[in-house]
Amino acid sequence: MNSELRLAVLGSSLDDFLEEEGLLAEVNAIALKRVLAWQITQAMEHQGLNKASMADAMNTSRSASVRAL
Repeated sequence: MNSELRLAVLGSSLDDFLEEEGLLAEVNAIALKRVLAWQITQAMEHQGLNKASMADAMNTSRSASVRAL
């Protein structure tokens, strides 16, 4: 296969497609929430916190902190 052909763009980008479908803002919001939840989980693991101790540190219930993740 020709290397030039492999590098060619075969259509629009995913962002373009999602924008055309009116889904770009929603997909970006979901992705941001997932990244933030992952970062919080990583920080909890690094600090040795479980969900209950994190909720206590946030002055909230464990169920409320779990919903945030």
